[in-house]
Amino acid sequence: MTTTLAAPARRRPAPPVRRPSRAVARLRTGAPLLAILAAQAALTLVLRNSAFQDEALYLYAGHRQLALWLHGAPTYDDYATYFSGAPFFYPVLGALVDQVGGLVAARAVSLLLMLGATGLLAGLTRRLFDRHAGLLAAAAFAVAGPTLFMGGLATYDAPAVFLLALAAWIAVATAGRPVALLWTAAPVLVAAVTIKYAAALWLPAVLGLAVLTAAPRGWLRAIARAVSLLVLTAALAAGVLAVAGRGFVRGLVATTTARPEGTDSVRQVLDESAGYVLLLVLLAMAGAVLLVAAVPRGDRLRAGLTGLLLAGSALLAPAYRAHLHTLTSLQKHAGYGLLFAAPLAGYALARLIGRGARDPRRLGLALAAILLLTTVGGRQAQRDYHDWPDSGPLVSVLRTQVRPVTGHYLVEESEVPRYYLRDLTEPYQWTGTYFFEYTTKQGRRLAGVPAYRAALAERYFDVVALRYGPTAGLDGEIDEVLRKQQGYELIARVPADSSYGNGTYSIWRATPDSVSTRSR
Repeated sequence: MTTTLAAPARRRPAPPVRRPSRAVARLRTGAPLLAILAAQAALTLVLRNSAFQDEALYLYAGHRQLALWLHGAPTYDDYATYFSGAPFFYPVLGALVDQVGGLVAARAVSLLLMLGATGLLAGLTRRLFDRHAGLLAAAAFAVAGPTLFMGGLATYDAPAVFLLALAAWIAVATAGRPVALLWTAAPVLVAAVTIKYAAALWLPAVLGLAVLTAAPRGWLRAIARAVSLLVLTAALAAGVLAVAGRGFVRGLVATTTARPEGTDSVRQVLDESAGYVLLLVLLAMAGAVLLVAAVPRGDRLRAGLTGLLLAGSALLAPAYRAHLHTLTSLQKHAGYGLLFAAPLAGYALARLIGRGARDPRRLGLALAAILLLTTVGGRQAQRDYHDWPDSGPLVSVLRTQVRPVTGHYLVEESEVPRYYLRDLTEPYQWTGTYFFEYTTKQGRRLAGVPAYRAALAERYFDVVALRYGPTAGLDGEIDEVLRKQQGYELIARVPADSSYGNGTYSIWRATPDSVSTRSR
């Protein structure tokens, strides 16, 4: 049963025609969506770079978790206390795929999940409006920059977006069915939030769809259905929290509900957000206005609330990032909201074209809009996919320098070489430039900049690699020993170019005489 919001147009009776075979009909029906998915895959697959810091962190954690479960090997880290998703869920699944086909395979899974989200989006939009709106919504979402970016990354985001899309589809598809079918969305929602805690921000959107699509059969009944889904979801979530333990809860609080504020201004966040969501939100707002105007007077409240819910969902990530004063992960989280704004954008484009696409001016405007979305989205994804440098040259040099068990390595964004060199080193051998504690030969326990300086002065690190990138301020405070070559020699400079400009990794090695005299 459909839950169409827009009033269907009256049609003249058509003369009887010979119907094509079922196979041909299915091919004609599915071909446009397959073409959209093929375009999304092609635009994603042209994104090429080495592992992103988050990818390296999550996959490496998954490998360590598997080693703990299978062999009792310690992880040397409490991932649950600072991961933004459950470390026993996606990281483990990603690591299993990584073991079989490497990073390429792990990223391929993300692409398949984002393609699945696009397909589900087309289905739920068709049920809300019509087939044309569904296809155009899928096209608008498929070419968006955050969609392409998440499809090319082996991180939490693609599975979380897919599960949100699945839950939203269930909410719409079961509007006229027994409530037990709606309850199947509960484990899906819990899985989405367990994989990525930030997905909880869009739970109200799914619940709102459950209410609005069932409202024609009675508002009280529709609200009761959504409340029952919320209660069941909360009960399942409580069970997960009880099993996962306190560390899991601490990580959820630290990375989501009590995340510390950043240093980016609200204007910076909003300006950056506009590049990701503005075009689709404007289309969604136009779609909301057209929807309210198209439905009968008695259904305008429901149509207006639907427009507000779907278009407003695209603004949740920018608003939350502005509240936290941080741009971190904005290029990914913006895509969660676009999933909900896309149906209205598709409806606006469908109304612009009109039935039959007989007006070349309307068709041209719609095609121009899709082309603009594709151009902007492709450029955004390319830029974001090169926010980090290709680590291949760095890893090649480090592979010749590291040794198992005993070496110590200070590397900016150490998660990346640690992932690539996990066959040669242990977790405790790597130190990054975000936080460090060190005990000197005299027994003083230090943290932060003093700890780095003392460790370098005592030649604790065998190899140091800095690029003056995300932690340039810290790098400049600790590199005096290196620049003066007091116990360290510069052995290589390798390129570290990114979308921010040209850069260089400077790689230093402790000199043999200093190695022989320092405390191990």
